[in-house]
Amino acid sequence: MPELPEVETTRRGIEAALCGQTLSGAVLRNTQLRWPVPPDLSDIVAGRQVLRVWRRAKYLLFDLGAGHLIVHLGMSGSLRVVAADLPPAKHDHIDLLFASPDGTRALRYRDPRRFGALLWQPGELIFHPLLQALGPEPLEQTFTPDYLQQALAGKRVAIKLAVMDNHIVVGVGNIYANEALFRAGIAPSRAAGDLRPAEYARLHAAIRSTLTEAIEAGGSTLRDFVDSEGKPGYFQQRYFVYDRAEQPCFKCGSPIRQMRQGQRSSWWCPNCQAG
Repeated sequence: MPELPEVETTRRGIEAALCGQTLSGAVLRNTQLRWPVPPDLSDIVAGRQVLRVWRRAKYLLFDLGAGHLIVHLGMSGSLRVVAADLPPAKHDHIDLLFASPDGTRALRYRDPRRFGALLWQPGELIFHPLLQALGPEPLEQTFTPDYLQQALAGKRVAIKLAVMDNHIVVGVGNIYANEALFRAGIAPSRAAGDLRPAEYARLHAAIRSTLTEAIEAGGSTLRDFVDSEGKPGYFQQRYFVYDRAEQPCFKCGSPIRQMRQGQRSSWWCPNCQAG
C-alpha cells in the first residue's frame, strides 16, 4: 500500500501540471472504488480551477475553491498526466480533463484493486470524516520530540503500533515504522510509554529522516507503486530490516528477526535494537 513517501512523490509529480489549470469535466469508466465515486463528478469539476494540490496523511487533496477532491491511492492506485486521447487500459477508471485550448491532457486514475477513493467535499475540508482527528504531520514543526513523548505517555501498546496510529502521527506506515525503529535502536515490541526521553528524541529524528530519504528516493516500489511518470521508487534498496528475515544485519551481522504485530509483520535486529 502506498505510504506517505509514495503519496508525497505523486503529489510533487502532478502539482506543476495541475496547479492553475481549469478542468472541463471528467470521464468515469468505473465508479465502484472503496467508496462510490460521485456520479456527477464531471459536472462538479467542470469550470473549476485547481488552486492547490496538497497532502494530508495519505490523502491527496485538490483545492477547487468551492471544495476539495479527496484522492486515496488505496493498495494499488496511481495518478498520471496523460494525453486525453490515450486509449485507457483495463484499470484506468477515471480521467480528470484539462480545459486547455487543445484539450489534449488528462489526469488519469488507475487502480487495479479498486481499494482507493476519489471523493468530493464541498465547503470546509476539515468537516470530512476521513480527515477528522488526524495527528500532526511527521515532517512539520508541530511534530516534536516533546509532543511524541507526551502523546505516548502511559501507553502500554507496542511502540511500533503506536507510531502507526494516525491519531498520534500520520503517515508512518508499516515499512517506515520498521525502518525508523531500527535507526533509533528501539525494539518494536517495547511499550510506547516506557521509552526514555533520549529514545523519544532518537525516534522522532529517525521518523523524519527515514521519511525524508524515502521521498527523495521516490518512495518504495514493492509491487504496484509507480510515480506520476510511471517510474518505480527505489527506497527499497536502502532497507535495513523490512522484509529481510534471517538475513544478516548490515550493521552487526546478526540475523534479522520477524514477528507479527497487529496483523502486520515486524522486522528488527535483536542486537542493534536490544534496548
